[in-house]
Amino acid sequence: MVDAKPTRSPRSPIVASAHLAEQSEELSELEFAIIISSNAFLRWMGRCMRAAGEVEMNALDVMVLHSLTSRDRAKRQADICLLLNIEDTHTVTYALKKLAKLELVEGEKQGKEMFYRTTEKGRALCQEYADIRRECLIASFENLNIDPEEIHRLAGMLRAMSGLYDQAARAATSL
Repeated sequence: MVDAKPTRSPRSPIVASAHLAEQSEELSELEFAIIISSNAFLRWMGRCMRAAGEVEMNALDVMVLHSLTSRDRAKRQADICLLLNIEDTHTVTYALKKLAKLELVEGEKQGKEMFYRTTEKGRALCQEYADIRRECLIASFENLNIDPEEIHRLAGMLRAMSGLYDQAARAATSL
């Protein structure tokens, strides 16, 4: 007589809202992963910036500063909002004022538009952030041995998903 292995029931999805999982377990599981990942990422940005020496910045401030530092090119508020997919432009306006007060960015009027760029102090802070990121995050990430091509594919999928959620938001607004 052969002892049969007990069969294991299929795993339950890890979701935040079981009532939504009844419609689509996979999507609910993905949404929960996005929720906890995005909260962890926002927390990471604030803590990394504090470690870099700037205690007054929240995650949006950090994102705006990094987007202005990217490619060392001045950008309009509208460019930043588009790049970061931010609908509430007033939050970016507030972040820009805060960053200017901290002397991390400066604005220059060109015609009717205001263009912002990072100051030397802002670039130095971003470099310190990058150094801490390398020390605290990159090494741990590399230890996971995830194929870089898989990360690239995942990033593309998340960008595509953002488009689906934006379209669904527009549809829900029209209801």
